[in-house]
Amino acid sequence: MDPGQQSIVDEFQALPDWEARYERLIQLGAALPPFPEEHRREALKVKGCQSQVWLHARLEEGRVVLAADSDALIVKGLIALLLRVYSGLSPARILATRPDFIEAIGMRRHLSPTRANGLAAMVKQIQLYATAFRLSAPAA
Repeated sequence: MDPGQQSIVDEFQALPDWEARYERLIQLGAALPPFPEEHRREALKVKGCQSQVWLHARLEEGRVVLAADSDALIVKGLIALLLRVYSGLSPARILATRPDFIEAIGMRRHLSPTRANGLAAMVKQIQLYATAFRLSAPAA
């Protein structure tokens, strides 16, 4: 597991119980930078999420920069974790990075089926952006 994911695992394993972990998720979501209003459009909505989730990606100097938001507190926290893992990586690195932290902190077992599906949809959308950026990169 890469150091970014390991830091998430360490952070969440240090918390005493799932109530504290959910609280931490909400704190992380609340600390996300403001999401630009111009990105709150249908084309940037993540399909498969019960709540509204917007995910914007741009390629900057060979790295994918992600921004996201949701209208649900827990989902915003999940977004914050995904951004910590994936934002700033190259498209190839994103595609090679599995979100192992989700299983390692027991998150999958503690999410409702609809939230688990939404989390999977967010990861898939990040991978789709990475694939598109990798395919559009000029040949060396």
